[in-house]
Amino acid sequence: MLTIFSDEHFMKQALKEAEAAFELGEVPVGAVVVCQNQIIARAHNQTEQLNDVTAHAEVLALTAASNYLGSKYLQDCTLYVTLEPCVMCAGALQWAQLGRLVYGAPDDKRGFMAFGKKLLHPRTQVEYGVLLEECSTLMKSFFRKLRD
Repeated sequence: MLTIFSDEHFMKQALKEAEAAFELGEVPVGAVVVCQNQIIARAHNQTEQLNDVTAHAEVLALTAASNYLGSKYLQDCTLYVTLEPCVMCAGALQWAQLGRLVYGAPDDKRGFMAFGKKLLHPRTQVEYGVLLEECSTLMKSFFRKLRD
């Protein structure tokens, strides 16, 4: 029997990735890509570690998912990410024709929603606020730690 997992279940997996980023001194953003109720890719921010401004969790997860599926298109996939994607990542999600995006915390400074959902593929469904408190708390803790 197939177990159907909830958005909260998969966001908890993305949070584990974000916690790994936190431990490495990276901005704590984590992402997982799910296809047919199975995680096919996971990633966290690695911009410091790789010295690469494009090494956002979303981009790394998309690349891994595309490699896993052998396709650049991810219409049947859901990306779970702990923070609202930036404009760059939204562009990558658009090109991948992502089926569904679920994010935890909003990013009022750099999030793509400042420009609207039009940055995504027209068929991409968007959900937000999943485990909002947990996602926000981790991000706030990281920046508080930087200031101390």
